[in-house]
Amino acid sequence: MATSYAGRLDPRHAPRLWWLAALCWVEALAVGAYLSAAPERVESVRYLFYPFVWITVGAAAVLWTDPPQASGRARLVAGAVAGAYFFVLASLAGLVAVDLAGLLGGSNGHAVAYHSTGWQFSLAAPGWGPRVGYAGEVVSATFVPYRVAGYLALAYLVYAAVLDAAKRALSGALGLVSCVGCTFPLVGGLAAGAAGGTGVVSALRALSVDISTLVFVAAVALLAFGPSLAERARR
Repeated sequence: MATSYAGRLDPRHAPRLWWLAALCWVEALAVGAYLSAAPERVESVRYLFYPFVWITVGAAAVLWTDPPQASGRARLVAGAVAGAYFFVLASLAGLVAVDLAGLLGGSNGHAVAYHSTGWQFSLAAPGWGPRVGYAGEVVSATFVPYRVAGYLALAYLVYAAVLDAAKRALSGALGLVSCVGCTFPLVGGLAAGAAGGTGVVSALRALSVDISTLVFVAAVALLAFGPSLAERARR
């Protein structure tokens, strides 16, 4: 499922470097403005920078990933797979929730009685916010900037991988199914959910952002650099 990622330092990619540099400059300004205006002292500075790790790494991966040429049907299939992948990641992260009973026409009045519905807006540190949420009777969604940007970047990398798998037919499709970069965030989310309220998870909850950031960077690296490394190994 290798996609061509060669030529990252090619001079023709200078505009991409400028876009990335501009993004980093805006992020630095946002952090500086927040630190100067924050009413209280920030105790864990690393949490201010984690969102920008997601945004910057994701943006760099998207800028330097060129999906292969493919037919309209292949692009449609790849888009559907990438969309489903994004939805699963967003669901595991709690960004999207669907009440299946309400969707199928069942009664959900009990849930509505205890949860307010409608639009919600809140400010937070750059990258963590501004947060926009919608709580409905069937579908609820929350927009957390760095999470949405990161998951969109992963979905785009999966889109490119699916297109490349279509070119490689069965061998590529099997490679996509076993893709560690694709499944790493999914397995991490499922493991955290399955462990629920165990003591281990309770102990690691304080490091949840640290771990999720590490998983995200590893997934992007595997999706972006894994294919070219695999090609070199086969030569």
